[in-house]
Amino acid sequence: MSSDTSTALVTGGVQGLGAAAARALAEAGFTVAVTHLDGGKTARDFGHDTGLPIFEWDVSDFDACAKGIAEVEQAIGPLDVLVNNAGVNRDGMFHKMDRDQWDDVLRVDLGSMFNMTRHVIEGMRDRRFGRIINISSVNAARGQAGQTNYCAGKAGVEGFTRALARECAQQGITVNAVAPGYAETGMVAALPDKILDGILKTVPMSRLAKPDEIGRCIRFLAMQDAGFITGATLPVNGGLRMG
Repeated sequence: MSSDTSTALVTGGVQGLGAAAARALAEAGFTVAVTHLDGGKTARDFGHDTGLPIFEWDVSDFDACAKGIAEVEQAIGPLDVLVNNAGVNRDGMFHKMDRDQWDDVLRVDLGSMFNMTRHVIEGMRDRRFGRIINISSVNAARGQAGQTNYCAGKAGVEGFTRALARECAQQGITVNAVAPGYAETGMVAALPDKILDGILKTVPMSRLAKPDEIGRCIRFLAMQDAGFITGATLPVNGGLRMG
């Protein structure tokens, strides 16, 4: 596998960390497609700016993933790299959380791991090559008040990563996770200044990550150089959580 002939799909890839990952992979020579759901103008602008093919479907829907991945592979070829980035958050203190808040996050953030990966794994096994990169969060291990649903989902992502890595290690497929800390994304930018200042005080590097810094870490795990790394969770958090 060489990057100039490899294909990659990034879910939730039209903004934030997903967009940074898609750009980083494209810059390295990968043929990249991205997905979104209800991205509207943001998705159209991203496609116009990058020239990357854009597909729309709900990653929490198993059948939609089957149909969408078939369309992607028809457009760019069998997938060598899958970046499971799409996610949502529905924050709230647990004693006030309703079932929809819980289900929405688990269905997208964790359920999409099965829905997306199941439809590419057999092809990767047949070709004896693949890179699966799942986006977790520093809060999967650290915990965060008001995010029991999100933390549970992301912890599940890391468990999924380790188990699938063991299954696929002898088929030439690596499965890893990236666990970002707080980054310069729209979601973080929307936080009140008081909360953001409090977050920065807990980060030893005293700043937010730049999306491109996360994107380059994702790209590294997709490259040949990372061929002996599997079942790992790469922390990119400015020292917010160590060890």
